[in-house]
Amino acid sequence: MKKLENTMAAVGDESHVPTDPIPVSDFSSQATDPASDCDVLIVGGGINGCGIARDLAGRGWRVVLCEKDDLASHTSSSSTKLIHGGLRYLEYYEFSLVRKALQEREVLLKSAPHIMWPLRFVMPHDPSMRPAWMIRIGLFMYDHLARREVLPGSRSVDLRQHAAGKPLKNQYKRGFIYSDGWVDDARLVVLNALDAQSRGAEILTRTRCIHAQRGTDGWVATLEGPDGAHRTVRARAVVNAAGPWAESFLRGVAQSSKGEALATKSLRLVKGSHIVVPRLFEHDHAYIFQNPDKRIIFAIPYQDEFTLIGTTDIELNGDDPGAARIAQEEIDYLCTQASRYFEKAIVPADVVWTYSGVRPLLDDASGDPSAVTRDYMLESNTTAAPLLSVWGGKITTFRKLAEDAADEVGKMLGQSSAQRPAWTDGAFLAGGDLSAWIGAPKRPDDDFERFVAAVREKYTWLAAKLARRLARGYGARVAQLLGDAQSMADMGAEVAPGLHERELRFLQDHEWAVTAQDVLWRRSKLGLHYTPQEREQVATWLQAHAKQNRNT
Repeated sequence: MKKLENTMAAVGDESHVPTDPIPVSDFSSQATDPASDCDVLIVGGGINGCGIARDLAGRGWRVVLCEKDDLASHTSSSSTKLIHGGLRYLEYYEFSLVRKALQEREVLLKSAPHIMWPLRFVMPHDPSMRPAWMIRIGLFMYDHLARREVLPGSRSVDLRQHAAGKPLKNQYKRGFIYSDGWVDDARLVVLNALDAQSRGAEILTRTRCIHAQRGTDGWVATLEGPDGAHRTVRARAVVNAAGPWAESFLRGVAQSSKGEALATKSLRLVKGSHIVVPRLFEHDHAYIFQNPDKRIIFAIPYQDEFTLIGTTDIELNGDDPGAARIAQEEIDYLCTQASRYFEKAIVPADVVWTYSGVRPLLDDASGDPSAVTRDYMLESNTTAAPLLSVWGGKITTFRKLAEDAADEVGKMLGQSSAQRPAWTDGAFLAGGDLSAWIGAPKRPDDDFERFVAAVREKYTWLAAKLARRLARGYGARVAQLLGDAQSMADMGAEVAPGLHERELRFLQDHEWAVTAQDVLWRRSKLGLHYTPQEREQVATWLQAHAKQNRNT
């Protein structure tokens, strides 16, 4: 087991591995025109921004999206990586949010079976927490608030007889099993950006919006690229999807025609941290644990060799959201709470990696950060050129949020949803349509296994482990990656174990990858499996082969 240095770090901040310099490219080469027009400028390249870009581009709108860092650099790569209804939200009477999330869970699982799949959760019953009857009622509602086609329902389980009981302390004799889903969150963002780009959107990474002036009939925005060059973009409307920076964008970047700031809402920034430890159990179920403080934590199979444990809810006051770090108290908390259930105690020395992200929640004056709503709000401002701000939201409901946002943008631009209808419900994400490989889809998890078998049959020279990883990462796009390769020699040099030059070039050319952090922590999680020397080898290769024109 390879332990990473500097576990006090965040996925979104890129400082959890040695920093490699960003190769500077010609900013103007990313644009067809250094002063171009578009219908909608989207600020923010997380899941909401990329989802909105995809939806709008699919309706025929001209879209430019700018992201100040890499795609999914912050909140969107720092989640618990679940597609779930949010069982605990039922206690806060968030029935509408849970129903919406449960409906979206089914839609998403079908759209990209290579990066999302069903997952069964085990909840050991602790009578000192919530009574069994309350849990049964909650799970009954969870099963029936929305139609289920993909996932099985909940049931009681005798932990003395079930494999999930083996790693637990003997006092946990009974429990409950229910279904939700798993997602590779950072890959989900990239797939949305790819789909948006394929439909005509322009995706600009490492490009900061430094000023946006609002007029009566449009916006004039100044974008600053990685080389410091400026570009002017004229847009009919602006979508503020800046996540934790949404409020500061309105207070410091976007200006009205009279020069005043446009902020009307306040965000509540809540830090959520996770730890990763060596694998704690052999089965493929996840756990949900109830804690004495009424919070819950998850313990989830992760990257084959590990277990992911999280999350915390810590108020972030006055700190830079991009600099979020796990505190020692959070590590201690997660270890202590998980150790209440597992027979083998978990101690801070077991932790091989950590990450933290900041949830941008709409401030509702709740005293408990865990009780702040995870639902989203779209705020329209049409006093002059249209402005739409996205407040809150969660990974599971991103598609519905994007659909609602696209409807609203269309309305602000004089086009109803009947004229430019919604289309993403039932649409595949990039690489998600496996039908050319396996025929008609059946169940997402079964479909993926059939797909892996088909990939191995076509590319017999690929080792089983590599074939599976490429199938997971790229889905049907694996054919685009492998192209005319006939042997491992055609993959180029092996820069790090299982990572070859052909894949690195593909990520540079087609997925906006620039640095080792982009490749090892967001386009994949290979960084978790590599030594510092191996990670440095990837950084060195990328610096030596920096691309001047990416994703064109």
